[in-house]
Amino acid sequence: MDTLSHVPPGFRFHPTDEELVDYYLRKKVASRRIDLDIIKDIDLYKIEPWDLQVKCKIGTEEQNEWYFFSHKDKKYPTGTRTNRATTAGFWKATGRDKPIYSKNTLIGMRKTLVFYRGRAPNGQKSDWIMHEYRLEANDRLHA
Repeated sequence: MDTLSHVPPGFRFHPTDEELVDYYLRKKVASRRIDLDIIKDIDLYKIEPWDLQVKCKIGTEEQNEWYFFSHKDKKYPTGTRTNRATTAGFWKATGRDKPIYSKNTLIGMRKTLVFYRGRAPNGQKSDWIMHEYRLEANDRLHA
C-alpha cells in the first residue's frame, strides 16, 4: 500500500492551530470532504511514534512533523479517561491545555503529550512530543 500523499513538488504543509481546528478537524468531525486528502487516519494506540513518519509522510520532502486523525481510545468502556498506551509505552499529558481562538471566539483546545517508553509510573521519557487538538465542546454542535 502506498502511504505517501501525492502532492506537487515543493509542497509544504504548515497549518496554524486555528487552521487545524477550524478547517481540518471541524470538517473531519462533520464527515465533510477536505480539499486535499493529506491527513491520514491512523489508530494512534496501535502504532509507535517512530513509525508515524512512514504512515503520515506528505510528499518526498524531509519532515519532522506529521499530521493525522485518530479516535480517542477510552481506558474503560463507561468512563471518560483516555487510554494513550501503545505496545512500547504511553503518551502522557504535560502542561496546561492551550485555547485556540478564531476571531476572538474559542473554537478548540491543544493538549501537549510526551511519549514515555515502558509502563506508568516508571516509564522513560522520550523526545517524542505530540499536540492533540479538539473542538470546544459547545462548538461541536455547529460543526
